[in-house]
Amino acid sequence: MTSAPALTPPGTGAGPARRAAARPPRRPGRLRRAALPYLLLLPALLLELLIHLVPMAMGILMSFRELTQFFIRDWSRAPWTGFDNYALAVDVNRPVGEALLGSFLTTCLFTLLSVGLCWLLGTAAAVFMQETFRGRGLLRALFLVPYALPVYAAVITWAFMFQRDNGLVNHVLHDQLGLGGAEHTFWLLGDNSFWALLTVSVWKGWPFAFLIVMAALQNIPKDLYEAAALDGAGVWQQIRRITLPSVGAVNQVLVLVLFLWTFNDFNTPFVLFGRSAPEAADLISLHIYQSSFVTWNFGTGSAMSVLLLLFLLLVTAGYLLLTTRGRRDADAR
Repeated sequence: MTSAPALTPPGTGAGPARRAAARPPRRPGRLRRAALPYLLLLPALLLELLIHLVPMAMGILMSFRELTQFFIRDWSRAPWTGFDNYALAVDVNRPVGEALLGSFLTTCLFTLLSVGLCWLLGTAAAVFMQETFRGRGLLRALFLVPYALPVYAAVITWAFMFQRDNGLVNHVLHDQLGLGGAEHTFWLLGDNSFWALLTVSVWKGWPFAFLIVMAALQNIPKDLYEAAALDGAGVWQQIRRITLPSVGAVNQVLVLVLFLWTFNDFNTPFVLFGRSAPEAADLISLHIYQSSFVTWNFGTGSAMSVLLLLFLLLVTAGYLLLTTRGRRDADAR
């Protein structure tokens, strides 16, 4: 008499064992392939740590010390001052704080005008380049020349053009066109230095906006413009109702990048004016450089740099929060 085999209830016993037996064992090669991307990123992460994060941490530490020229050889022996450098930088009733506030306001005005003009010129050129015409490729290449040139070469050229006696700008305005009288204008001194700096910044930055907006416009279907034209929409209505909303997300990132680049710009004023910029063009990046490497007060200069970093982080976080919320509200509608 043979006994019947025991029946296993469904979902118990043999099921998990059978699935475990059918599952192929994990091979070491699969683990190595999964870790390979992280190993390839490791050198870049280490270089980022050494080049950016470590100096940033040292700068924050220096901002809490009275680091002057007397402690350059061994800055770790500089006296610990706590938040005295920060209090000195933000005290507008004292010369250091008053000068920093004036430089900050000048930088805000300069950034607002530069970013606005760069975006306006770049967007207008990108919309114009959407139409097919003879020589469009050559004109696109010419538009990108300021962006492709090295910064120092471009700004040095502008510095020669803005020279008072033998510069091209004064030669064209005064000698050729007769504007402003026979007396040549000082472009790199006084109040005119702000407009000279703004001109160079816009000339150098608007091709980047043109490139980004032009790439975004390639994704807009032509059918939308054709349908709008059939409905009687003009050029400005098409730009307002189709073009600008379609590139809204790209413009949000573009404006943020232009803001950070312009507010932190050090190369342009340094090459254009040297170590000491006129008061009208005293951007905060150059002002911090003067406070650190000209007056040899690295503690105060480091505190100003940390305050600038905190300001940019707050502005960036607030901007991203507002734009993300606005995008969500637009999608919900």
